[in-house]
Amino acid sequence: PSFELSQGECPPGATRASPPSGLFRAKPHWYERYVQPCVAELLGSALFIFIGCLSVVEDAGGTGRLQPALAHGLALGLTIAVLGNISGGHFNPAVSLGVWLVGGLNITMLIPYWISQLCGGIIGASLTKAVTTDEHYANATGGAFSGVVADEQIPSVLVGEIVMTTFLVLAVCMGAINEETKTPLAPFCIGLTVTVDILAGGAISGACMNPARAFGPALVANYWDYHWVYWVGPMLAGLLVGALVRCVRSAPSQPNVCLTLRSSPPRGAGLMQSLCFAVASTHGRCQP
Repeated sequence: PSFELSQGECPPGATRASPPSGLFRAKPHWYERYVQPCVAELLGSALFIFIGCLSVVEDAGGTGRLQPALAHGLALGLTIAVLGNISGGHFNPAVSLGVWLVGGLNITMLIPYWISQLCGGIIGASLTKAVTTDEHYANATGGAFSGVVADEQIPSVLVGEIVMTTFLVLAVCMGAINEETKTPLAPFCIGLTVTVDILAGGAISGACMNPARAFGPALVANYWDYHWVYWVGPMLAGLLVGALVRCVRSAPSQPNVCLTLRSSPPRGAGLMQSLCFAVASTHGRCQP
C-alpha cells in the first residue's frame, strides 16, 4: 500500500493533534545558531560589567553596598530581559557552566560563550575607565575586587563565593531553564538574587559570583591580588549546581507517539491506506 501525509481530515476513529512545535521549521542559519548568541553574550556582559564597575567607582555618596547591589541587580535583570531570547542571557562563565551541566547549553557553545563573556568584561571595564576621573578610578581600583588582603581571609571568601554563586546559578537553572519550574519573572528573580547576594555577602568577599566581572576590571586596572579566588569559587558553584539540579528535578517525560493505520475511501478508484498520526500530550495516552 501507499502512504500519504496531508493536512486533510483524518479518517473516523483517529485523533487529530497538532505536530510538535518546530517540526517543520526551517533549520536556523549558522550565523543565528553560533554567532548571534556569542554577540549577545559579548554585548550583555559589556553592558552589565560597565554598569557594575561604574556603580563602584562613582559611589561618592558613601552608600556602602546599597548602590552597587541595586546597580548590579537591575543591570543584570534588564540585560537578561533584552538579550535572553538570543543567547539565554548568561553573561557569566559560572552560569554557562551550570546551564551546560543541566542540558541547557550545547557543549560546542560553552568555550565561545566564555570567550565572549570575558571579552565583554574587558570592554565594560575599559568603558568605565574612559568615563571616570583618574582619582575615582584609582580609589576603587577600577571596580576590581580588592577585599581580600590576607591569606587568612581565603577560606571565608571561598565559601562565601561558592554559596552566593550557587544561589545565583540555581536561580538561573530553575527559574529560566527547567521546564517544570521556569517562570516569565526569571530576569527579575535573577537580578534580585544578585542584589540580595551583594547586600548580604558584600562585606565578606565583595560578592563577585562572576569570573568575567572579576577578570575585566582586574586586567584593565592591572590588579591581580587574590584574583584566582574569584574564579575558583564561582566555577565550583557552577559544578555544584549542575549536580544539585539533577538531584531535585524530575526526569523529563517523553511524548507518546501513536501511529495508527486506518482505511479511508479513496478519491479515485479503489482503496488505499492513509497514515494518520497523533502526538499525545506529555502525560497523555494514545487514543485508540
